Amino acid sequence: MTQRSVAAGHRSGRPEFVIRLSSTPRGARLARRLAEQQLTAWGFAYGSSMVGDVALVTAELASNAITHGRLPGRDFRLAVGLLPRAVRIEVTDTRPERLLSALSPALGDATAGRGLLLVDAYADRWGCTVRDTCTKTVWAEVGITIAL
Repeated sequence: MTQRSVAAGHRSGRPEFVIRLSSTPRGARLARRLAEQQLTAWGFAYGSSMVGDVALVTAELASNAITHGRLPGRDFRLAVGLLPRAVRIEVTDTRPERLLSALSPALGDATAGRGLLLVDAYADRWGCTVRDTCTKTVWAEVGITIAL
């Protein structure tokens, strides 16, 4: 497991936490916990509704990455960034060709596949970006509802 936590993000100069995690259920659980821990380090109250919302969205995006975007032996990347009015969560996996299946919420009586409905309910904005032929990034932004 490699980790890079920086005070100034690589894209905007804003605080950002980036880590690669194993594409396993353990990696998804760790992603949720690390997102909560990072927000607490940035001064947000542990257990607040906003931190809980970020944790839930992080868990769902990480779960989708290991369910729909996993290749054996390949990790997923979690990035949590602090924007002026939101927390941005990005999960990058190694299956860009699985774009539609990863972004299609379950319909009808399906017993699984409702994670993106939760992301849609808790995030202010979310979407997917394919930057190259090897990866896709599903991202979400959760509004900051409390002051630092």
